[in-house]
Amino acid sequence: QVQVEESGGGLVQAGGSLNLSCTASTSDFDDYVMGWFRQAPGKEREGVSCINWSGTYAYYTDGVKGRFTISRDNAKNTLYLQMKSLQPEDTAMYYCASGPSNGAECELESYAFDYWGQGTEVTVSS
Repeated sequence: QVQVEESGGGLVQAGGSLNLSCTASTSDFDDYVMGWFRQAPGKEREGVSCINWSGTYAYYTDGVKGRFTISRDNAKNTLYLQMKSLQPEDTAMYYCASGPSNGAECELESYAFDYWGQGTEVTVSS
């Protein structure tokens, strides 16, 4: 079992930036694809971005392309999400998730991820 824990959320003004981190408690971090999901109040959880085991492939949902960057450091068992040009619609609880690596890519669907963190809250004020 893998435990993942997010950090880095907070309150930021529109147009600002935040950097999220997620640490995983496993010695086989590079056996897992990693992803970021978010859930805004009153809305369903949605995928934000995912990254393959080696960090060579990343996928982004349309609404964050060009603003968010996902990356990972396998030596530190850590996943990152750099968020720029934040907008009020980015306000949500952000979750880190890990899932088994099945190839060279990742799939940004909840069913592809087995382990989830408790979330870190991001609030963007207008």
